[in-house]
Amino acid sequence: MNDVATTDRRGVRGGGASRVGGAVRSAARALHFPVTGAARGIRRVTHAHGAGESGLGKLIELHAVNGAGDVMITVALASTVFFSVPTDEARGRVALYLAITMAPFTVLAPVIGPLLDRLPHGRRAAMAGAMLARALLALIISGAVASGSLELYPAALGVLVASKAYGVVRSAVVPRLLPPKFSLVKANSRVTLAGLLATGAAAPVAAGLHALGDPWPLYGAFVIFAAGTVLSFTLPPMVDSAKGEDVALLAADERHLHGPGRKQTRRPGLRTVGPAVTHALGANAALRCLSGFLIFFLAFLLREHPLTGESAAVSLGIVGVAAGAGNALGTAVGAWLRSRAPEIIIVAVVAVVLGAAIVAAVFFGALLVACLAAVAGFAQALAKLALDALIQRDVPEAVRTSAFARSETLLQMAWVFGGAVGIVMPLNGTVGLLVGALFVAVGWLGTLKGLLASARHGGRAPARVA
Repeated sequence: MNDVATTDRRGVRGGGASRVGGAVRSAARALHFPVTGAARGIRRVTHAHGAGESGLGKLIELHAVNGAGDVMITVALASTVFFSVPTDEARGRVALYLAITMAPFTVLAPVIGPLLDRLPHGRRAAMAGAMLARALLALIISGAVASGSLELYPAALGVLVASKAYGVVRSAVVPRLLPPKFSLVKANSRVTLAGLLATGAAAPVAAGLHALGDPWPLYGAFVIFAAGTVLSFTLPPMVDSAKGEDVALLAADERHLHGPGRKQTRRPGLRTVGPAVTHALGANAALRCLSGFLIFFLAFLLREHPLTGESAAVSLGIVGVAAGAGNALGTAVGAWLRSRAPEIIIVAVVAVVLGAAIVAAVFFGALLVACLAAVAGFAQALAKLALDALIQRDVPEAVRTSAFARSETLLQMAWVFGGAVGIVMPLNGTVGLLVGALFVAVGWLGTLKGLLASARHGGRAPARVA
């Protein structure tokens, strides 16, 4: 009888323990599912249509990490350099920031591409190095933010250089990871859209971290870029292959080789593969110039004269969201259009931006400023994808990856120039936006004839590669 009672008690205890254990496991699964479920959902999207098998999905995820880390540093720097002081002092700080960081960057930017061209077998290591450098620099900036030291400026320059190096290598990597029947434009649009979505998702997180203290977004950037360092090495080994590649130049490079049986050779450059690429690059440079100008000019203008009924921070947020939404929409439309008539696309979107800038300048108002930001973001994304299509179409495969790197360098320099002009402009909305329209008009008129001529000839100017 005692044995039966003991057995019953053990059974009750065992059943109770089993039920408690089951409840704990269920609760753990319930808490774990949102994370694992979201991760699986993201993985399905990034690895769709063969991107998982080719390795493009890994690059899409890495670029999302890059975008999230960049916005953390941007929020921290904006709050330190821009929002923490009166407007006049903020202009001086931003001018100093540009002088110490952007000016050397314009000198370093043309050098980054050629240097990375010489390291085609270490692209994964180069991307990991760019991530790791920004992780460490984020910690340095966090200390400078707390102490107010001048270490902030050289560290910010390092972040810019590392970010540029990552972008150049990423441009060279995409063609190596194309899934079957995938255009380069579609692949670039997927990568870019992932970065934009990650930036939008991370921005409120960065703002929340900033509420805890100035250094906290930088701590977040450190964690994100550290994860990106590890993720860089998960890219397929083919990323490090440079088989069949050469270096693209902005003009042909003639070499005289002396000796028996040797002939004069010419290395293909951007100008030797048809004028459409260089004309499209000029139009894109005008849009990047406008983008840099609007970012800095509107930052100061809206701080001094915010949108009706809104604070300066909210006004900048509205314009920033409009620009981001336009950019995302342009990327999505570009993926749908693929490579259809890229010359016509560039001519059309630049003309639309020019018209929007003129209207916003003449009838200056809050709604029109937001609309201009959205139109400029849309046009910049769509024109860049059209430029990618032209490079894919007109530049020989042997130099295509290098051509992407060189074009990115030129576009970044155009952005820096526009930003510098935006800093020194008087805070007059009509005058400022007319200057922005002038940038676009010069680029549009300078490339209109060449792009239309290229389109009339079927878009395939004969290559003159020896």
